[in-house]
Amino acid sequence: MKTFLSLFGALLLLGSTAQAQPRNDRSRASSITVNGEATIFAEPDLAQIDIGVVTQARNAPEASKENAARLSRVMTEVKKNLGKGDEVKTAGYSLTPNYRYPQGGKPEIVGYTASNTLRIKTTHLAQVGPLIDGAMQAGANNVNRLLFTLKDEQAAQLEALRSATAKAKTKAEAIATALGLKIIRVISVNEGERTVQPIFRQVMAARAEAAPAPTPVEPGTVEVRSSLTMTVEVGEK
Repeated sequence: MKTFLSLFGALLLLGSTAQAQPRNDRSRASSITVNGEATIFAEPDLAQIDIGVVTQARNAPEASKENAARLSRVMTEVKKNLGKGDEVKTAGYSLTPNYRYPQGGKPEIVGYTASNTLRIKTTHLAQVGPLIDGAMQAGANNVNRLLFTLKDEQAAQLEALRSATAKAKTKAEAIATALGLKIIRVISVNEGERTVQPIFRQVMAARAEAAPAPTPVEPGTVEVRSSLTMTVEVGEK
C-alpha cells in the first residue's frame, strides 16, 4: 500500500512539473515599436473668398433695401470673373439694430445694420485678385476670409502617409540592425493624425469709393501631415 501511494505521488509531481514548463509560442516574440511622421507641401488649386456688403440706415427696411441693391451689383460683377466650374452663393445674412447707450438712460435704437456675405469658390487662382477688386468696386466693403486649399485633400494625405510609412520602416530597420537583429514581420500599423492646413490670407482691398488698384495675392503652399505607429517582430539574424 505504501509503495502504491509513493508511485502515485511521483506521477502527480511529474505532471505538475510538465505543466509548469513555459511554452515556446509567438506571443512572447521580441518586437520594436516606432513612430513615423511626414509633412509635404502642395500647391493649392482652390481658393475660397468671403466678400461682404455692409449697409446702415435709420430703419430696417432702408438698410435691407440698400444692402440688396449693392449686393445685386456685386453679384453681377463677380459672375463676370468666374471661370468654368467656379461657384458663388450666399454664406450669411444679418439685420441687427444699432443702439445708443445714454448715460443713466435706457438703450435706444438709432439705426440698423444689414450684412450679407457671398462665398466664392474658384479654381482659377489668377482670378482671385480681379474677383476681389471687381466686387469692391461694385459696392462690397468687406473681405471676411480668403483661403487657399486643395480640391483633392485625400490624394495629398495618402502621399504624406506613404512617406510616413517609409520613415517608420527605416527607423525600425535601423534599431533592429543596431541590436544585431532582423525584422521578421510587421505585427501592426495604426494610423495617427492626418491634417491639411489651408493658407489664410488677409486682404487689404480698395473700397468702392477708392481709386482702382490691383490687389496682390500670393497663395503659398498647403501643409499636409500624416503619422502612424508601426510594431514589428524581430529575431536573430
